[in-house]
Amino acid sequence: MSTPDVIVVGAGPGGYVAAIRAAQLGRRVALVEREPRLGGTCLRVGCIPTKALLHSSELYAQARHRFEDNGIHTGEVRLDLSALLARKERIVEELTGGIGLLMKKHKIDVHRGTGSLVGPGRVLVSGAGASTELRAAAVILATGGRPIALGPLPVDGEHVVDSTGALGFSEVPRRLVVVGGGAIGLELGSVWQRLGAEVTVVELMPQIVPQADRQVAKMLQRALKKQGLSFRLRTRVTGAERAGDELRITVSDHQGRVEVLDADRLLVAVGREPCTEGLGLDEAGVALDERGRVAVDSRWETSVPGVYAIGDLVDGPMVAHKASEEGAAVAELLAGRTPDLRRDTIPSVVYTAPELATVGLTEAAAGDLGLEAKAARFYFQANGRARTLGETDGLVKVVAEADTGRLLGVSVVGPHASELIAEAVLALGLNARASDLAHAVHAHPTLSEAVKEAALALEGCAIHG
Repeated sequence: MSTPDVIVVGAGPGGYVAAIRAAQLGRRVALVEREPRLGGTCLRVGCIPTKALLHSSELYAQARHRFEDNGIHTGEVRLDLSALLARKERIVEELTGGIGLLMKKHKIDVHRGTGSLVGPGRVLVSGAGASTELRAAAVILATGGRPIALGPLPVDGEHVVDSTGALGFSEVPRRLVVVGGGAIGLELGSVWQRLGAEVTVVELMPQIVPQADRQVAKMLQRALKKQGLSFRLRTRVTGAERAGDELRITVSDHQGRVEVLDADRLLVAVGREPCTEGLGLDEAGVALDERGRVAVDSRWETSVPGVYAIGDLVDGPMVAHKASEEGAAVAELLAGRTPDLRRDTIPSVVYTAPELATVGLTEAAAGDLGLEAKAARFYFQANGRARTLGETDGLVKVVAEADTGRLLGVSVVGPHASELIAEAVLALGLNARASDLAHAVHAHPTLSEAVKEAALALEGCAIHG
């Protein structure tokens, strides 16, 4: 193995992208990963397996509840959970194996083991009873995040689980309580509700998806409630105890009212925290911020020169695409280039049905920043393509600066919101005005016309709304 120019610690979507981009720019790269499979949380036990389960469970729900509306009669619909889970594992295996092939293609040396800093430009790789020290001019830390534990609810992997455990229940729970109304809790709650579980979501904040636009979050909650999920908002979990094979979960709302929820399984999905244990940060002198994340400057460089940190380790939304973009940006910087990454154009998505996607500022957030903003919306019930799909729940909301019309943010709740938001990301990145969205020609009939109509509504001239 050659002496590297760059060492990347962590082979998730931040780390492997950083490694590939650095290799493309002519650097010799060493990639350190402690897990048997490359790809990090996202590919192994996060984004990809969750989306596989969401797709399969949605097909199952459609077959049970919507096929007949389309004139399709199938007879009795039967769930084969083991086959459903096996499909998920095949997808994970194929994608993680593909990352390995990319490492070979770009001549990236993969070192198996736990990487820890032992000084500037020095990483000790420990594993399988042996250790190796790597040295390079630059080190990129990309070890990602892990689920936050909740004090009263220690995860046992059987009855009380985190997001990883909820990917592989051996049978559909009769009653599942989800603690946390963010993306992870709602997505996994949706999976098991569609497959037959009675699901209750407990959320401490006044709304689900707390950072989202209030109206958009309420519309998503209403749609999920219609599907069968129930919600306890402004409620905290105060304890849980086993009663045979069941759990008795005590919750208390904002008025102090106590309720006991019975469940077979409990999913703790209250957020994620950076994986910094064993990285040798203290020993190397790498500073943390007040939230326990690695402190970096505008170039993602830590307090130790030549040591960089990206993704879930640093401030910002803990999403895979942020990590990937930051990984590529650091590789560009190390090659003497100036990356073009707008941190305010990172979208967030909840992959339920309907989906929720946002980018930029909500109307409330714009007001908090002292910006005079205006907002307009367009409902999917007036969109022809949504009607043909039978998916009319939701809306597009566009926020713009009142005097200039400069686009500030877009929120979408509805079918394929995760795809529709890309247009808004591009527009924000180009400092476009809402009128640019309004007057761009959109194919008909498409869901994207809802974006156009919402932007037109800002000018008071929506055609179908």
